[in-house]
Amino acid sequence: MFERLRKDIRAVMERDPAATSVLEVVLCYPGLHAILMHRVSHGFYRRGWFVTARLISQLARFLTGIEIHPGAKIGEGFFIDHGSGVVIGETAEIGDNVTLYQGVTLGGTGKEKGKRHPTIGNNVMVSTGAKVLGSFKVGDNVRIGAGSVVLKAVPPECTVVGVPGKIVAQNGQRVVLLQAPGEVNLHHDQLPDPVTDVLTCMHKSIERLEKRVRELEDQNLQLAGLHREELTGCQERCFLTDGNL
Repeated sequence: MFERLRKDIRAVMERDPAATSVLEVVLCYPGLHAILMHRVSHGFYRRGWFVTARLISQLARFLTGIEIHPGAKIGEGFFIDHGSGVVIGETAEIGDNVTLYQGVTLGGTGKEKGKRHPTIGNNVMVSTGAKVLGSFKVGDNVRIGAGSVVLKAVPPECTVVGVPGKIVAQNGQRVVLLQAPGEVNLHHDQLPDPVTDVLTCMHKSIERLEKRVRELEDQNLQLAGLHREELTGCQERCFLTDGNL
């Protein structure tokens, strides 16, 4: 128990540059308080003391603003930064060294029984306001961008952004290349934007088409023995439309 507590405190010290001391982390971090109270409530839940477990989880929610169902399974080195509005469902499973930011939801999509919440792998980072909904696996070393809505399984070593969440392919290269082995990637400000990429591609295509049309127009003028500089705007439009002046 104490070894797991040390790992949880170490996770905060490593991932939050605002943390200045262990005492500050122990006294002032609601994410740590929520996970500690969850460890207790989960113990009661496993022994069939469901009402007691829920009471402890509701007390934790009142004190921290973080709602973790006592049935959720959470690994070591778990860190909730700020934490307000985080919701973790009953059948959610979270691996080691996972980081959640405020407003994250690990929830279900309906009233089905049994496993209905996501399974999160190791070294996963879920950014502010992201929603992971459904019974599927999010692989190891995955990053989920702020505000994303993930509705299907995500393979390991991926970055997911958008609504609904899309896996952003970058030819097998990581978004942030300078990363030590085993380090949790927290650079959620450096995620690609697939919508911007599509708009950029369209803009380049339009520029190429405009250039080609201009070249064809100049060829028509040359065949007619004319020069664009010699024509007024009206004459140029008439020639290019009707083929004569």
